[in-house]
Amino acid sequence: MPGPVTVSITRHVDPSQEDQMHAWLRAGTELAERFEGFLGSGWVRPDKDSTTWHMLYRFASPQSLESWEGSAQRRWWLDSAQGFVAEASREHRTGIEGWFDEPSNVDVADLRTGAQPPPRWKQMVSIFIVFFPLSLVANELGRVYLDDWWLAARVLLTVCVMTPLMTYVLLPWVTGLLGPWLHRERA
Repeated sequence: MPGPVTVSITRHVDPSQEDQMHAWLRAGTELAERFEGFLGSGWVRPDKDSTTWHMLYRFASPQSLESWEGSAQRRWWLDSAQGFVAEASREHRTGIEGWFDEPSNVDVADLRTGAQPPPRWKQMVSIFIVFFPLSLVANELGRVYLDDWWLAARVLLTVCVMTPLMTYVLLPWVTGLLGPWLHRERA
């Protein structure tokens, strides 16, 4: 079953239209909240005077995202920004980077502060905490029960079992437990 999808959009905004941009963002969020599967949205700018705005929104599944992106409400909302907002890039994120996302109920104000993903070394430690014991168990079970299998077939089966376990069960659980440590600000 597919998981959440985060959409990252970079937009350029006419600096004289900043107040309209804030109102436009609030209107878009209020519209998206009415769609099933909406998990949250926010925005951040590199600095106060930047014309570049980075926007994020997240839906529980590709289907719920498609419902929002194909809606008449979204088309009306996008059309209402003609003349002061221009989209520069768009990216859908569903893979490994989502393991370390902040919780989906992050407030827009929190995103404005520039919340960053945890340092790579903390991401590595989190993956290691899951991968090492899971790999030990999988290899021991493979040695005991599949010792007569060809090595490539045994590894393929192990990887096919371990990957969904890591992606959908163990990594979300461990990153949730380690959340305060992963997202702690440096002193």
